[in-house]
Amino acid sequence: MKWAMVATWRMAFEGVEKASEILSVGGNSKDAIEESIKMVEDYPFYKSVGYGGLPNEHCEVELDGAFMDGDTLSFGAIGGIKDFKNPISIARKLSMERFNCFLVGKGAEEYAKQNGFEQRPMLTKRAETHYKIRKRDIEEKGLSPYDGHDTVGIIALDSLKSMTVGTSTSGLFMKKRGRVGDSPVSGSGFYVDSEVGGATATGLGEDIMKGCLSYEIVRLMAEGLSPQKAADKALNEFIRRIKAKGSKIGEISIVALNNQGEFGVATNIKNFSFVYSSEKHKTTVYVCENHEGETTYEEASEEWLEAYSKRIKEELFFD
Repeated sequence: MKWAMVATWRMAFEGVEKASEILSVGGNSKDAIEESIKMVEDYPFYKSVGYGGLPNEHCEVELDGAFMDGDTLSFGAIGGIKDFKNPISIARKLSMERFNCFLVGKGAEEYAKQNGFEQRPMLTKRAETHYKIRKRDIEEKGLSPYDGHDTVGIIALDSLKSMTVGTSTSGLFMKKRGRVGDSPVSGSGFYVDSEVGGATATGLGEDIMKGCLSYEIVRLMAEGLSPQKAADKALNEFIRRIKAKGSKIGEISIVALNNQGEFGVATNIKNFSFVYSSEKHKTTVYVCENHEGETTYEEASEEWLEAYSKRIKEELFFD
């Protein structure tokens, strides 16, 4: 297979579809990753990524992101950056640095400003309304603040057999200021090696970081496992280890892609959606779940897709 892409969540569909055009005419995986994730970051109704992302406990949007080149294993990452557009582009620039390739907070913002990246307020009225509703529900209903943490993670393989992975997220809803999850952490939220393949995770970062799951899946693929078997094995064994220690485990989902364009997916939740596209396969949304340690998936129905579109655009009111 000449080229392929796999991504977490339905929100990646338009970006993957657009980036597939880049790959189909011989474009490189680096450009495909940056352009696909930028489309997710720029769309205000995808509330867990980029513009309109979920705020922290002070109603500030702090963004995390990463970019990794599978040919060189170089990566760039940012954490807790505020009011800069397209974290994925900043992370890509950082991946070209020999030193200081992972920057957080004020340092990340200074770097972005010095390198001419666009500044803009990332908090939207809609995101602010989400915040007010959640804050009220915490106070009145005793609900946990920490609900909402979806990361867009995308892996691409191009016709020259080069692979790239990228991630972007606003992190845990109502998080403490300065909290950083797995998404910008190499080996946890993402990992790619063009000689083998790549993986990227979404879910509760505090738990994902306990297992370095993305690296583990790539390691298993290097041993000869298919992306599907590697993803299921890594996640299932990790869940067993955590439960054996008497600990709870949050939501975790992972997608993987090998250097032949074959994909795999694993999850411990219902209705985890992902997107796959390749030279031989049109861009498609799938929905999956775990049955006794084995992940199964099927193409998303028209009803599912319509309900998704309606849900993310539903009008919000706060009295």
